[in-house]
Amino acid sequence: MSPLLLLFIALPVLEMWVLITVGREIGALPTIGLVILTAVVGLALLRRQGISTLMRAQEKMRSGNIPAKEMVEGIFLAVGGALLLTPGFITDFFGFICLIPGLRNLLLGFLLRHITVIHPESFSQPRPDKKDSDIIEGEYSRHEKRSVEDKRPKP
Repeated sequence: MSPLLLLFIALPVLEMWVLITVGREIGALPTIGLVILTAVVGLALLRRQGISTLMRAQEKMRSGNIPAKEMVEGIFLAVGGALLLTPGFITDFFGFICLIPGLRNLLLGFLLRHITVIHPESFSQPRPDKKDSDIIEGEYSRHEKRSVEDKRPKP
C-alpha cells in the first residue's frame, strides 16, 4: 500500500479519534470552539505571512533576482492554510508548522537535506556515457515557396 494512500486513510481516522477524545474531556462545544479558533488564528497568520512573503518576492524581482525561496515558502503557506481550514487538531499542528516562520525554515531545511533536486537543463544535455542515443541524423533543404500561379497545372 502506498504511503500517500495510507496517509489519506489513517489521518481522518486519527483526527476523529482526537476530536472525540478532546470532546469527551472538555465537552463538544468547547472542542468545536477550539477548531474554529485555530482556523481563525491560522487564517490571520496566513494573511500576515503571505503578504510578507509576497513583499519579499517583489523586492527580489525588482532587484533582478529570482525569488526561489519565496516561491517555496508560498507553497508551504498554501499547504499550511489548507491544513488549518481542515477540521482537526493534527492537521492544525502541521498547518501551524507550515505558517510559523522559524518552524517553516526548520521543515524546509529538513526537506532540502532529504530531497534531490534535478535541474531541468540536465535532461536536455546528451550524456557522454549513453551509448544508445535518441539523436537521429539526417539532411534537409529548404525550397522557396511557389506562388499560387506556379501551382496551377499548365495547359
